[in-house]
Amino acid sequence: MASSTEENYLKALLALDLEPGKESGSISVSELGQRLGVSVPTANSMVKNLHSKGLVDYQKYKPVSLTQEGRRQAALIVRKHRLTEMFLVDVMGFGWEEVHEIAEQIEHIDSQALFERMDRMLNHPTNDPHGSPIPNSMGELESNTYASLSNCQVGTAWEIKAIGDSSTDFLKYLNQRGMALGSHLEVLDREPFDASMRVRLNGEKEHLLSQPVCQMLLVEAR
Repeated sequence: MASSTEENYLKALLALDLEPGKESGSISVSELGQRLGVSVPTANSMVKNLHSKGLVDYQKYKPVSLTQEGRRQAALIVRKHRLTEMFLVDVMGFGWEEVHEIAEQIEHIDSQALFERMDRMLNHPTNDPHGSPIPNSMGELESNTYASLSNCQVGTAWEIKAIGDSSTDFLKYLNQRGMALGSHLEVLDREPFDASMRVRLNGEKEHLLSQPVCQMLLVEAR
């Protein structure tokens, strides 16, 4: 059984590996340390520890990568996190902006029965409240292929399917504008200078969205 700190490293390695445009197995120790907010020596020490357990492939001065078993374990941690978020929203009535920190704590509970019960009660969801895919019980993770709104053309219509930034501040921003998964967006105009977009939400109110906001709205054509 991995410690909570080891689990956080595995999850961070998986997240870095899955970043768009990231070449698999190209994660540096300094990049990992930056992701976790620790020094390079601290990250290097943990990577060596994970390597000794067969969870990470590591050679001095070379990129770090998860082994097959390390990737499986990392995906199962993500599964617990995302199932917990879904349970908190669907069963307990939390807002989607409230659940991340709670799930960060619960994901380290070592009880397969607890998370299997959650899964059954939720009728085996495939995505969390932010639209991110939930790995299955074998640690298999499928990637969504949604478009970023920032790449969509004027005059096209889209549905929000996932959020690329699940931070509390960003989700509150969306709440204030009435945007959620399933919301419909029509692209009305794009500003050439800063790539901001004017959109119509659910056929009614218009909003001006900055380029960073558009980048984080993952959509599917209607």
